[in-house]
Amino acid sequence: MRLFERRRRAQTGGRQGGLTYLGLLFFVAITAAALAALGRSWSTAAQREKERELEFRGSEIARAIASYQKASGGAVNAQASSGAQSPKSLNDLLIDTRGPKTLYHLRRLYPDPFTGKADWVLVPDPAQPNAFNAVHSRSEQALLRQTQGDGTPIQLARDWLFTPSAAAEAPRNKSDAEAEPPKSAASRPMP
Repeated sequence: MRLFERRRRAQTGGRQGGLTYLGLLFFVAITAAALAALGRSWSTAAQREKERELEFRGSEIARAIASYQKASGGAVNAQASSGAQSPKSLNDLLIDTRGPKTLYHLRRLYPDPFTGKADWVLVPDPAQPNAFNAVHSRSEQALLRQTQGDGTPIQLARDWLFTPSAAAEAPRNKSDAEAEPPKSAASRPMP
């Protein structure tokens, strides 16, 4: 009798061990699939963040170019009479010593978020071949975003061109676009 009970216990325990093993394999497979989906989600979120940073940094440089060109109208030099002067390098945007007062059009030299370096491609100004009037990324990275703010189609990071005219039309950030203008002290109600 005892021999029969041992066999029965061995058979039952073996089946339970097999079911436990199958359950564990199923759990591992589901966990791996969930982690793969989470990895894709994180990758997409990181890509979107890089694209937002590219838009912000490129727009800041474009605004600095516009500020530099606007300031050149009052500068005393040979090119001032022929129109706005464009910068010759990104360093010209950091410190502008052309006039009587030093101007700082760009707070700092922003690195390209896709390359990690401040290696922006400077687009030459047709009127001034030794100067530039726009920038774009050097990266060949494909973008999730398919159009610029003005509707121009883009596929790669290097296709996104940041010009002073586009920067003047775009708001600095979302809160600037939605915020109401500040009220003067005279128009504020008294507490």
